[in-house]
Amino acid sequence: MPAPTLFDYSDHSPYSNPGNHTGYFSELSTDPEELHRFVCTAVVHYRAGGPQLTETQRFDPDRRWVTSILDAAEMRAPLDGPRTQAQQVAGCCRDHTLLALGVLRTHGISARSRIGFATYFVPNWHSDHVVGERWDGDRWVRFDPELDRQDFDFDVNDMPTGAGSPFVTAAEAWLATRAGTADPATFGVDPDLPGLSGRDFVRDYVLLEVAHRHRDELLLWDLWGPRLRSPVVREAAGGAVAAQVQEAALPGADGSEAELDSIADELAYLLVAADSGDEEAADQLAELYREDVRLHPGERVLTISPTGHIGITDLAAAH
Repeated sequence: MPAPTLFDYSDHSPYSNPGNHTGYFSELSTDPEELHRFVCTAVVHYRAGGPQLTETQRFDPDRRWVTSILDAAEMRAPLDGPRTQAQQVAGCCRDHTLLALGVLRTHGISARSRIGFATYFVPNWHSDHVVGERWDGDRWVRFDPELDRQDFDFDVNDMPTGAGSPFVTAAEAWLATRAGTADPATFGVDPDLPGLSGRDFVRDYVLLEVAHRHRDELLLWDLWGPRLRSPVVREAAGGAVAAQVQEAALPGADGSEAELDSIADELAYLLVAADSGDEEAADQLAELYREDVRLHPGERVLTISPTGHIGITDLAAAH
């Protein structure tokens, strides 16, 4: 099965499709600075900076679809006008990036999201993060639509990649921790949240990176396949959530640790090789993703949200 083509990346996924807001998106500029302004006007990070969320915003972070984000934003203020923080949609980096992809794809520009870890938020820490990539006609240009370029010493609209780059893909992080050249304890959501960091967390994000690369831009807290083996799942609600997963017969929750490591090793190797231009690796990665039911999200995923919502999500019904 071939990897997604540039044409595929220029077409909307179910997540990035603006639906009845397509006309509005077609009028927006694809200039990086304008994209930054738009996505950060529409969405306020639910956690970064400690915003005081309203009751209306409380469950916003669980909005998977661009249509849902825009519907909520439009109900609170005109899409093309200014808005207060209370009128923004609460979300995270994934939502900033997804909105940017929605605009770019509406204009026929190939774009995709990347899952990994940023070194530029907390000193000596790799914060879990989502950024975008756009095809400029010659190469994939990595950008972070959440950032104001004046605040950083690198080009946020054309970020460096590879060794020493400010954003480390999940695959790069996993291979580095496996090689012993990076400390997995420095990767996660926040240094003050040890349950959401470390080796298993990095391994889980490899699978999430593969999904986003193949245009399944799920929430960071949607879990399926090997991600169901996460300690977070085992510990949630005193083990009740793990029992719920077993009862729902979601595939992939019963693999051994050695098996999960091996899966992550293969996926990470193929991801890094595909990034270097290896088309055979990209095709092999796509075939693995589509053929192995453990690797791609099916009709249902487990959601363990920072909003407090925990349960099995029927993706079709949610859409």
